[in-house]
Amino acid sequence: MKSNFHLKNRRVFTYSEYREYVDQLLLQNKTTGVNQSEALLEYTKMNVHRMKRWDKMAKLSPELSESLKQSLPQTWIVLAEAWCGDAAQSLPWINIMALTGNIELVILLRDENLDIMDSYLTNGGRSIPKLVALSKTNKELFNWGPRPNEVKLLFDKLKSEGLNHDDIITSVHAWYAKDRGKSISEEFTKLITLEDVLV
Repeated sequence: MKSNFHLKNRRVFTYSEYREYVDQLLLQNKTTGVNQSEALLEYTKMNVHRMKRWDKMAKLSPELSESLKQSLPQTWIVLAEAWCGDAAQSLPWINIMALTGNIELVILLRDENLDIMDSYLTNGGRSIPKLVALSKTNKELFNWGPRPNEVKLLFDKLKSEGLNHDDIITSVHAWYAKDRGKSISEEFTKLITLEDVLV
């Protein structure tokens, strides 16, 4: 399926540009987006530490590395915001996957690109990160997000049990730390393999 959006006239970031932009905002006690609450600022500070940690520790499985090296040339567009914890947990892994494969990684801020975001809602919500993989002919290969399926199930279970938001988020980030990228690696191995079937 052809995508119905283009990157022309949009503000785009590479992963390193995104990281630098977030760091510069924090120097001004700011985060991305219109909402500049103290809570979102604190989330952003924590997220910078999360990204730094995974930048150092993220290591792909041999199977995923091989699939990426053999993948078609493509562009991965990721909608994210600096205050989003799931984005911070996933972007370093997405970046190393892009560097390993023949993949151009482009990061867009969600709230500047609601026309794209609203084509990829999760249960009616603008959940991020959301990754859309496009071929060189602008055909959608697959999309992924906002979080690995296993932690999505955990989130939904805790929410249905009536836990408050802060406790749910604490459990979610504990899951990410324990999982160490295993789930995202497994999911992308399947997506990259499936991509060959779709073309």
